[in-house]
Amino acid sequence: MNALGKGRVVSYLRLSICYSSWTPTYMSRQVEAWSIDRHALIPSPNPYSVLGVSKSASASEIKKAYYTMAKKYHPDANKDPKAKEQFVDIQQAYDILSDSDKKEQYDQFGAAGMDPNGADGFRPDGANPFSGGFGFGSGGFGASFNVEDLFNMFGGGGGPRRRGPRAEEAFGDNIDVQTTISFMEAANGTNKTINISPLVTCYTCSGSGLKPGAQRTTCGKCNGTGARVHIHQGGFQMASTCGTCGGSGIVTPKGSDCGTCSGVGVVRDRKTVRVDIPAGVEDGMRLKVEAEGDAPVIPGGAQSSTRLHRGDLYVHIKVQAHPNFSRSGPDVLYTATIPMTTAVLGGKIKIPTLKGDVELNIPSGTTTGDRITIAGKGMSKLTSRKGAFGDLKVEFKVSLPKSLTASQRTLLEMLADDLGDHQARRIMNVSDLIKEAAGETKSGADEHKEGFLKRAFHKFTHSHEKQGDKPDRNNSDTSGQSDQQGEKRANSAGG
Repeated sequence: MNALGKGRVVSYLRLSICYSSWTPTYMSRQVEAWSIDRHALIPSPNPYSVLGVSKSASASEIKKAYYTMAKKYHPDANKDPKAKEQFVDIQQAYDILSDSDKKEQYDQFGAAGMDPNGADGFRPDGANPFSGGFGFGSGGFGASFNVEDLFNMFGGGGGPRRRGPRAEEAFGDNIDVQTTISFMEAANGTNKTINISPLVTCYTCSGSGLKPGAQRTTCGKCNGTGARVHIHQGGFQMASTCGTCGGSGIVTPKGSDCGTCSGVGVVRDRKTVRVDIPAGVEDGMRLKVEAEGDAPVIPGGAQSSTRLHRGDLYVHIKVQAHPNFSRSGPDVLYTATIPMTTAVLGGKIKIPTLKGDVELNIPSGTTTGDRITIAGKGMSKLTSRKGAFGDLKVEFKVSLPKSLTASQRTLLEMLADDLGDHQARRIMNVSDLIKEAAGETKSGADEHKEGFLKRAFHKFTHSHEKQGDKPDRNNSDTSGQSDQQGEKRANSAGG
């Protein structure tokens, strides 16, 4: 049989029985052990611990450990009062571990699988181990209680019980895939074609796992009960899952398996799924497409009464970065770089949005880090009402020129003088030019400063025009624009 994966199977009814109450609950296909004992069992020591060996110890290692421990704690050689009890434990431990059947039973069920009176039994007929009455002593159910009555309440009778049609559900595994989309696809929504290879119901046997005309038969080992019952003296009984049918109660005859699916009822198939990706999806989100995963895999094929549920398809979204935009939830972030003059004087600029360019007013005195929010120009909000959008948040970065012409430096030095900035470095001797320009006019206390600045600027720039007006690149940390922009800046400052 090909191992194509495991489906989750939920079925069967479990009865949890205690002295004061019982509670029916649902469980998985695996049959749990039952145990009822009219007497309290005396805890017995772990035989592996008694002999000081591991569970993987060989028969020769167990025998060697036994001889060593027996010689040490034999009552004739060890006068310790507790040596006799330890010697008895050693004998019992060796009795279990030297017998392959007892060792296997202990490894599977622990001390509960060993009869305290030294005798055990096995009922291969799979009969109900709880038929008949049990006395529970004082308290609890009273003098006697027939556990079979609980089985009868759920449609059963006495004696051996075969599994009839039952409400069983099987669930297939989910499939996870990843798809990559652009930032703008995430903003506007898109659809993607996903190629997957899910497990689907076999088209030859329709999921039964059988050849045409073949049928399954009742398991002869458990007589269709799905459980093998161990019986011990002292009122202790235990049931375990039948190893032949795996707890189903039925088996598939040799040569009856479907040739297409090898008896598992499912095959691998290629499929294309078109996935609609909504606008506003974020990087790392996961979209669920119901019932596009694997069909459930049931060893031996599905029965007609089994309700089959395919798994789901989960599409993990990866959104590529955008060269201009970033996002914070539904809000889109954009950094606008503006020249120093626009930041100081104010103005208008065009900025891009998810739906096209818009014109934005820049207030005078804008500095790096200032933000303006444009409402409703962000991403679609997935968790809000339809038509709700985030905002576009524009952050400004003021650009400073790395080289200046002589005219630009003159203007900036004049501005520094006008603002009283004595820390700015000067190389153009603007103050001397101002004094010289002042000497050509009538001096007075009420002389307007604009006259000095204009005359000094025109005189100085006129002399540099004759020299070619070459840019000054000695100061890399100052700012600059074109001559024309500098003159406009000076006129603005003078005004």
